[in-house]
Amino acid sequence: MTFEELKDKALSLPYEPGVYIMQDKTGTVIYVGKAKKLKNRVSQYFQDTAAHTPKTRKMVSQIDHFDTIVARSEFEALVLECSLIKRHMPKYNILLKDDKGYPYLRVDLTQDYPVMQMVSKTAGDKASYFGPFGGRSVTQHVIDTLRLTLKLPGCSKQFPRDLGKDRPCLNFHMNNCDGWCQLSRSQQDYHARMEQAVLILQGNYKKVADELRTQMEAAADKLQFELAASLRDRLRAVESLGEKQLVTAGTMANTDVIGYYQNEARACFAVLHYVSGSLLDKEYEILSPADDPQEAVSALVKQFYLARGTAPKVILTPFELEDAELFSALLQQELNKKVLIRMPQRGDNVRLVELAHKNAREEAERITTRAERRTGTLGALADMLHLPDIPHRMESYDISNLAGTDIVASMVVFQDGRPLKSAYKRFRVEGLTDQDDYASMHQVLLRRLTHYVQQDAGFSERPDVLLIDGGVEHTKVAEDVLQTLGLDIPAYGMVKDDKHRTRALVTAAGDEIAISAVPSVFALIGTIQEETHRFAITYQRALRSRRMKKSGLEDIPGIGEKRRQALLKKFRSVKAISQAERSQLEQVLPASAALAVYQHFHPKEGGQTPCASSQEPPEASR
Repeated sequence: MTFEELKDKALSLPYEPGVYIMQDKTGTVIYVGKAKKLKNRVSQYFQDTAAHTPKTRKMVSQIDHFDTIVARSEFEALVLECSLIKRHMPKYNILLKDDKGYPYLRVDLTQDYPVMQMVSKTAGDKASYFGPFGGRSVTQHVIDTLRLTLKLPGCSKQFPRDLGKDRPCLNFHMNNCDGWCQLSRSQQDYHARMEQAVLILQGNYKKVADELRTQMEAAADKLQFELAASLRDRLRAVESLGEKQLVTAGTMANTDVIGYYQNEARACFAVLHYVSGSLLDKEYEILSPADDPQEAVSALVKQFYLARGTAPKVILTPFELEDAELFSALLQQELNKKVLIRMPQRGDNVRLVELAHKNAREEAERITTRAERRTGTLGALADMLHLPDIPHRMESYDISNLAGTDIVASMVVFQDGRPLKSAYKRFRVEGLTDQDDYASMHQVLLRRLTHYVQQDAGFSERPDVLLIDGGVEHTKVAEDVLQTLGLDIPAYGMVKDDKHRTRALVTAAGDEIAISAVPSVFALIGTIQEETHRFAITYQRALRSRRMKKSGLEDIPGIGEKRRQALLKKFRSVKAISQAERSQLEQVLPASAALAVYQHFHPKEGGQTPCASSQEPPEASR
């Protein structure tokens, strides 16, 4: 379907709740969404595309056709949306990478050598499942504690495959394992030990303790004191577990706190699990940054809890989630329990959300490299400017002059988001005697790009983007030069705000592109503008200084380079030298040379004032 056909179809949809399913040319589902009113929501995709985020524009460009399903209610639409997202996993929907979350502990006593496993969900098999626990680290702690208490294997060996193949590992020698890999240990003893582990997981500490006490007393009666001592140690460990309530400590969290953070390259969705006000565990997922963090959190929360078959009593979120009440009702229907979803406004809960945000930020920043950060920024800039590729080489230009004199230009190069100072160029504008920034920019760009066309040394690299320090008219000058040379290079003016910060980029047609919404792009363009200005004005001031020195001192007979440097070191400026007395000059120079300098600035005839070059110049104009 053409874009206009898609638009017409969207406008013909009913004002009813439902879901819409976007598909590409191959029939692959690329996006699933829910709407209170299908016509209003779907038609938005095909109206003002310029207002879309870069991600949405890209998705719309790939839509070949779409289907809709009308629902009886908004709640039914939500259920259907969640089901279709889970089934199709559309690439433009925000998706968790896996289903990790509230874990269970699995033990299958039907096996000859059962093991304790951490799993994400229960299955309809003959195994025993315990949980859900408050987090993966808590679950692993339970496994490790039981293993050490009952001296079960903690190595990677598999039984019966590895029985008798090697000597016992370090765990055996550290008295953390009873050496089940040895042929002398029986399968029955191992199985009995795992049955004790299951009893403990069920909370039946007393039965396990009674069994161990009976075995200990029997071993003592048979004078098997070493065995009795080992049983005694295990008995004490089990009794200690009973006092600490191992299983109770790992119960399902009653409050989850959601945190979300994203930078230029990565995003992190974090969940802190709390039981009775105490932090039990943390789960997090690293994702790609989203166009809309609020939308991202809403989608991720739905996936996180629906895939797990359980949820806490309270879920605290950093945003007011879309369809929070509907989703709470869905969880109640699915889990047969009420779940409160809310964004705290004050008090301790606000601080909990801030802590979750901090954890999300730390994880995202930890895993993000500087190169990824720069690439993410350039990718965001490319999306803003609708560029086909990331701009690897950006050149920026600025004009600087002093009342129409010493007119210069700077060319600053940023390669992959970093300044490439070896490629910087400076230009002296030729043939212009008045302050005309447009004519100056035209000359400089024409010279630089002509060098590129001719592949002259130092100018052979093609820029991906031209940035001009100025507004629409400066950008028109750049476009005129590009058209003259037959070059297709995007050019943008850097528009400043009242505080002289670049607030937007502008095309030759006058279309402004705001950059402040993406802090990393705003910072990059601002850095480029400041560096371009610095390089230009530094060159202009250097030329001015050399001109002043030459007109003020270099024409004086007998005053060479060393004497000029000595004078400037003493008096700091040509103006101060011109105002110095002969006696002061003679402190630096021989009497004859001092006289020559004094007479240069104080002619005996005509009563002339010091030459114009001795006057303090104004600041360079922009």
